[in-house]
Formats: sequence, C-alpha cells, structure tokens
Amino acid sequence: MSASNLVAEKVWKEIESTHTVNDDQLYILHFLFGKNFEGASRIVDQRGVKRISGEPSGRFIFQVTGESRKKDEYLCFAENFCACYSFFYDVVNRGEQLCCKHQLAARLAESLGSYVEVKVSDEELALLLSKI
Repeated sequence: MSASNLVAEKVWKEIESTHTVNDDQLYILHFLFGKNFEGASRIVDQRGVKRISGEPSGRFIFQVTGESRKKDEYLCFAENFCACYSFFYDVVNRGEQLCCKHQLAARLAESLGSYVEVKVSDEELALLLSKI
C-alpha cells in the first residue's frame, strides 16, 4: 500500500470514529485527491450516495449519482471498484488517480453515515451485481 493510501486510510478511520470531518481532515483529503474530492463532496452534499444492502446477508454496494447533466448512476465498492469511465481510464489504465470521485463519495458518505439506505433481497442484489 502506498504512503498516500496509508495516510488516507488513517483519515477515513478518524472520520468513521466520530462521523464528523474537521478542517484538517478535509485539507489532507483534498491534498491527496484534489478535484476528485471536490466532486465527491458535492455528491455527498446533494445526497447522491445510496447504500444498497441485501437481506438477509447484509452484503452491500454503493450506487453513486454522477455530476453530469444526465445524472448517471454508478455502482461501486468504495475501496476497490467503480463502473464509471474515469475509474478504468484514470485509475486502472493510466494510474493517475488513487480512485475516482464516485469511490470517494461512497467512502465519505459511509464514514459520515450520510447515505440513503436501500434494502433489497439478496436475489435483487445479485441481479444488480450481475449487470456490472
């Protein structure tokens, strides 16, 4: 794990423990993620993150609304995958970003407890995941 990821992980754990974020934490996250963090913050502020949980297993995935006029929704696992173009282009192919703004929005919303909870059956969740 890179030094940047270690620093980010420490900050996420601090935010999760209090469900609040302070100016120092915002500064560090902005330094690490730049414009992606700005976009992620806007998405969270606009309640654009849904946590879709399967029952009875408790497994979940995030559905994050994009910022474009089309308001596309992307399925993502906060720490390691997003179905958006930027994830594949900027994160996987070019390695220019640690993660995309949708992953950051999911992680920020999860850490703050600021997401819309959607409960579905495990079968519905499996069907949703099969479309990735």
